[in-house]
Amino acid sequence: MILVAGSANLDFVVQVQHIPAPGETVLGRDLAFFPGGKGANQAIACARAGGATTEMLLALGDDWFADPIEDSLSEAGVWMHRVILPNSRTGAAFISVSDDAENAITVAPGANSRLSANDLPVLDGFSHLLLQLETPLDVVTEYARVAREHGVKVVLNAAPAQSLPAELMAAIDILIVNEGELAVVANHDGDVASCLERVEIPCVITTLGSRGCCAKSGDNIIVQRGLTVQAVDTTAAGDTFCGVLVAALHQKQPLESALQRANAAGALACTNRGAQTSIPSHADVELLLKDNGPDDETLDEALKQYCGFLPKSTPID
Repeated sequence: MILVAGSANLDFVVQVQHIPAPGETVLGRDLAFFPGGKGANQAIACARAGGATTEMLLALGDDWFADPIEDSLSEAGVWMHRVILPNSRTGAAFISVSDDAENAITVAPGANSRLSANDLPVLDGFSHLLLQLETPLDVVTEYARVAREHGVKVVLNAAPAQSLPAELMAAIDILIVNEGELAVVANHDGDVASCLERVEIPCVITTLGSRGCCAKSGDNIIVQRGLTVQAVDTTAAGDTFCGVLVAALHQKQPLESALQRANAAGALACTNRGAQTSIPSHADVELLLKDNGPDDETLDEALKQYCGFLPKSTPID
C-alpha cells in the first residue's frame, strides 16, 4: 500500500485570457470549483491513474468545503485517515488559468496547517510514504523520520519550493521537483545537472514541463521526453506525475518505466480542466503509452544537453 500524507483543498478556478501581472486586474470568464490540494491530487493519481492501493492522511475543517474533497477521494478508492478540526476552514486555493493553459495559484492552508506529528497512522503494510510541502515543515520532517525508521520508502515532492532542513534531507529516498524547486533545494542557479550535483539524496527526479523529465539515481542518469498533447489546463499535472510514479515503483517497475508512465499521466492531466477532475484513468495512461512512437535517440540527446548532462557543443548525428 501507499500512504499519502498532505494537503486537501477546494480549488476555486477562474478562466482568464492571461495571468495578471502585479497590480493588474483581469476580467475572467467561467468560475468553477474542484477538489484539489497537492496531497489529495497525488493520492487520487496513485489510485486512479496508477492503479495502486492508496490511503491518505488529511486534515479538514468542519465546513462544506470538505464534502467534495471527501467525495472525490472516496470515488477514486482512496481510504482516508481524516483529522477533522472544529472551528477551522478546510484549505482552499484560488487559481487563474490562462487561455494558453498556464496557471497562477494562491493557497489558503486552513486545516492543512494544523496537521500534527501525532496524526501519522501506524505504517505497517505501507511500501511508500508520499509527502509534499503544503503542510507544516516540521511535521513533514517527523513523518519522514518515522517512515525511515519503519523501513518505508520516503518520497518528497518539494512543492511549494522552500529550503529543506538537513534532518528531512537525510530521511528522503526519492525527491521530486521541478526546475525552480530544484534550484531552491540546491541553493544554486545553474542548469539541472549542476543543481543535482549539490543535492545529496539517493534519487532526484526533475520534471521539465512539456520537455519531459530527468532522473539522477546514484550515478545513473535517465531522461524521458515529454509527450505531445493539446493542453488546456496544467493544474495537477505535476501531482499526477508524482502519484503515478510512486504507484509504478510500488508495483516494482524499473525507474525508467515508472518515469515513462508518470510522464504520460502528467501529459494527459493537461488535457482537461481542474485538478482531480483532470487526472486520467489507468486505461487512458495505458492507451497513450501504446500510441507513443518509438524512442528517438536524437531527441534524448538534445534533452540531456538541455539539462547539462552533455556539453552543448556535442554533435548530434
